[in-house]
This record gives sequence, structure tokens and C-alpha cells, in this order.
Amino acid sequence: MKPAPFEYRRPGTLAEAVEALAGEPNAKVLAGGQSLVPLLSMRLAAPALLVDINEIPGLDTIEIEDGGVRVGALARHAAVLASDDVRRVQPLVPMALSHVAHATIRNRGTTVGSLVHADAAAEMPVVLTLLGGSLEVEGPAGRRTIPAAELFVGPLESSVGHDEVAVSAYFPGLAPGAGVAFEEIARRHGDYALVGAAALVEGESVRVGYLSVSDVPSVVDLTGVADADLGEAALAQLEPMDDIHATAAYRAQLVRVLTGRVVRSARDFAEGAR
Repeated sequence: MKPAPFEYRRPGTLAEAVEALAGEPNAKVLAGGQSLVPLLSMRLAAPALLVDINEIPGLDTIEIEDGGVRVGALARHAAVLASDDVRRVQPLVPMALSHVAHATIRNRGTTVGSLVHADAAAEMPVVLTLLGGSLEVEGPAGRRTIPAAELFVGPLESSVGHDEVAVSAYFPGLAPGAGVAFEEIARRHGDYALVGAAALVEGESVRVGYLSVSDVPSVVDLTGVADADLGEAALAQLEPMDDIHATAAYRAQLVRVLTGRVVRSARDFAEGAR
């Protein structure tokens, strides 16, 4: 299929992009396009206006800021994955990024774009949520910061306004002595995960985030839970969903298996970092 007709603008400044979005409620921002373009082609999305932000300078940065990582809206997955600074400051980010689709898609797709797309089967939304990160957006009223806990509000739905441009994402750094791990199960590497899990262990605190389990990224607190009970304790706080890819019962079993794995791996990571 071909996309439905739409207007196209390629602004040279952030202010011009915000103005264009404010003037058309049924507009979409184009950055990497690796999620949006297939939706357009299948006519699952039919915006009246496409605002291409690739000419706006200063949005492709990857910086270490306040002990964490700030990723600009046009920073490609591949660039973030290849960054030694990102790997050093917050290793969970490259752990998860290595599972994002395939190399050709990572070369064009953007990390911030994946967050705004808000797919519960994607890796980066759950990483941002588990780490307590945030998204910085700019709109007609100026710039604001959206905490990850307030960002994902439903299936493929974020709290970014229709007239706002996501400028950057902030991933807090890994605390000294803490550990992280990431695993997912997919039919083939690069396919959407049937279930994925990310763990963050800080001292006695144990938290695990899940993708492709519920319709939004889900994080559970497993502090104090015995290793043998981790999977069941996680399921007590989750509601695995059915879809064409997997049954709820199969997803529940994957949660049981992956939870123990990632918690053990995160603890091993923490031990190795000491």
C-alpha cells in the first residue's frame, strides 16, 4: 500500500517545527522514521502533515550530563550503541539497544523516536522507566520535562502533546556498586520480543522492568524476595496479555524464566564492578 496524502515540511529550526505542529493537530514528527513510515505505508497512521526535523541542528548529540546520559532527538540507535561514554555511564542502555531490530534499522532509527512511539514491545521505553529517566520536549509554552513514570499512558500513546517536539532523553547513570542486566526472547534476533526483562540491583533494592508483557512498560519491585520466588512475585504485580504472537500463559512462563535470569546477571554485574 501507499501512504495517504499528506503535507510535508522540513523546518530548519526547532521554533519552526513547533509552529508547524501547533498549526495542525493531525501532524506527526519524522525523525528516523523506522516506526512511523511502516505505519504510513499500511495506512495505520494518516497524518495531514509530516514535520521532518532532520535539518534542525544540535539534536544529534550524545552527552554525559549530571552523572547520566542525555541523548538528542536525532541521535541514531547505532551511534548511542557505539558510544564508549554511554557504555561506561549507563551500561543498561547499550545492553538493550543491541536487541533493537537489525543493524540497518539501528543506523537510521532514533532512540528518542522509539520512546515517543511508546511501543510496549520496544526496548528503550522500559529502560527509561526502570532507570527513572525523563524526556525533554518543547512546545508553544516552552520547554518541559516529562518523567518516564508519566510518559507512557497507553498502547502506542505517550503524554507528549501534538504540538510538542521531543528534544532529548535523559538516562540516569549507574550508581557505584549497582548492577544491571537485560534479556529478551524473540522468534528471531531483531524481531519484536515476546517478552523482555531488564533488572536494576542497587544494594538490597531489586527492580525489574518488562517489555511486551502489558500494554505499557511495567516495572516491579522485588526487593526482599527470595530467588526461588522471583518469577511468581513478579507475576503477582503483572497482567500478561494475549495477542497474535503469544498467549498470556506463555508470556507468564517467560516472565518466570527471565526474571530469575536478569536478577542473577545484575547481581553478578554488581559483584564484578566492586
